[in-house]
Amino acid sequence: MTNPSKTTALPLSGWQYWRGLSGWNFYFLVKFGLLWAGYLNFHAMLNLVFMAFLLLPLPNRKIHLWRHWIAIPIGFALFWHDTWLPGPDSIMSQGSQLAGFSFDYVMDLVTRFINWQMLGAFFVLLVAWLFLSQWIRVTVFVVGVMVWLNAIMLVGPDFSLIPGGQATDTVTTSDAASADAKSVAGDMTAQTAPPTSANLSAWLSSFYAAEDQRKTTFPSALPEDAQPFELLVINICSLSWDDLETSDLMQHPLFQHFDIVFKNFNSATSYSGPAAIRLLRASCGQTSHTNLYSPAGKDCYLFDNLANLGFKSQLMLGHNGQFGDFLKELRNYGDMQSPLMEQKGIPVTLLGFDGSPVYDDLAMLNRWLGNENKEQGARTATFYNTLPLHDGNHFPGQSKTADYKARAQKLFDELDQFFTGLEKSGRKVMVVIVPEHGGAIHGDKMQVSGLRDIPSPSITHVPAAIKFFGMKTPHQGAAIEITQPSSYLAISELVARAVDGKMFTEDSVNWQQYTSDLPKTVAVSENSNAIVIQYQGKPYVRLNGGEWVPYPQ
Repeated sequence: MTNPSKTTALPLSGWQYWRGLSGWNFYFLVKFGLLWAGYLNFHAMLNLVFMAFLLLPLPNRKIHLWRHWIAIPIGFALFWHDTWLPGPDSIMSQGSQLAGFSFDYVMDLVTRFINWQMLGAFFVLLVAWLFLSQWIRVTVFVVGVMVWLNAIMLVGPDFSLIPGGQATDTVTTSDAASADAKSVAGDMTAQTAPPTSANLSAWLSSFYAAEDQRKTTFPSALPEDAQPFELLVINICSLSWDDLETSDLMQHPLFQHFDIVFKNFNSATSYSGPAAIRLLRASCGQTSHTNLYSPAGKDCYLFDNLANLGFKSQLMLGHNGQFGDFLKELRNYGDMQSPLMEQKGIPVTLLGFDGSPVYDDLAMLNRWLGNENKEQGARTATFYNTLPLHDGNHFPGQSKTADYKARAQKLFDELDQFFTGLEKSGRKVMVVIVPEHGGAIHGDKMQVSGLRDIPSPSITHVPAAIKFFGMKTPHQGAAIEITQPSSYLAISELVARAVDGKMFTEDSVNWQQYTSDLPKTVAVSENSNAIVIQYQGKPYVRLNGGEWVPYPQ
């Protein structure tokens, strides 16, 4: 007879092993919020796979708990991958340079990543999730949003996820033909194909192929009536139009000196070494970042072309050139073999982020001028690289980064004073100012202030300018503005057109002829792990060889 007090255990249903996402719901809700605000380079399929891994029912509770522990590093890595932060390759490649940062500068960089407003929003989201999860199955909502995101990635977004209409969705590939490589506007490769990821990659390849065919033609010899003059190229670190506007220095008296100003000049990189190499190789079309570290033809090196015409090359640095092997890179890849001009006795006005000396610019330039006075009538070409505006520079005896505007004001005041002295001296000098890159002093959705791993348009759009001193008939009126997309090849072309020095002694200079038909170069900027291009009037970015996405605005 059956004992009524005993009951037979019923087989457990498999549905009870669907335990939901639990705390991972908040993880995905944070991602959705950042994606909506435009702060993520969201990889929808990878996140869907990770979500499926978390949801897969496991009968053994111990294995289920172990899965959560295993998921923590995976979730962290995926979150990092979904951001615009530098990848492991970029961090490893710059490991030796990062080791040179002072502790105070590292802490300064860390604090810039803290966005208190965003942390407050995350706290509100956390409280809302904890409150609503008592009555609502949040997992169902989160899974639904993830499936929807993957669906629109496959068919193409019907509307923007981002306020203001700026989508951050991955550019979908298509079977359209590669971009038309025909030239338009004289120089620039056509951008007629739809902006799919495949087409953008094809266009970039055609761009570099076209650039490989371009170069400045220098005369084989100077005419007998050529006039000697000096060329001074000033390569300034961390100065962009965006920095000027942010610092409220657009109206500084320095800019009243210039004869020519490039309003749409692209530095093609956001790091010092590559920028200096590109400037020293200005006589050939723009090459890829990788090819910067391979030999180039001798006719690509601007200062070698000038040396062939009798110009004595000179090298000045406003720093010691040791960080990042900067001086070594100038020698090996820019073919700048001239001895470094003596720095002894020059005042140290700042200390770099690595504690190295940053020398006073006016004192350095006056030393150059003093050396030039010893060689009246000589042809010289001087490359001067200076970095008083670099992020992390601080005054001796202080650890806090010095105010950017104060440093820029001092630099501009000193250049203005130097220019005024040159004008009074009557010396024949062509001064070319080409900033390396911007300082990223206010950052954007992809990078915090001071971070330049991604060569964004606001960083690479720099104020290049030219001034002639000692001319018989100086340029009158406002500076001539070059508004077309330009880069280093245009600088080389202007130097080549003036190389005979006749502009300094002519009764009338045809400035329109001198500045017309300069080489145009569409904005393509590249670091080792990031490329940003302007395509059909919009910026696109590719990280670590992945898919192209619209640059978040």
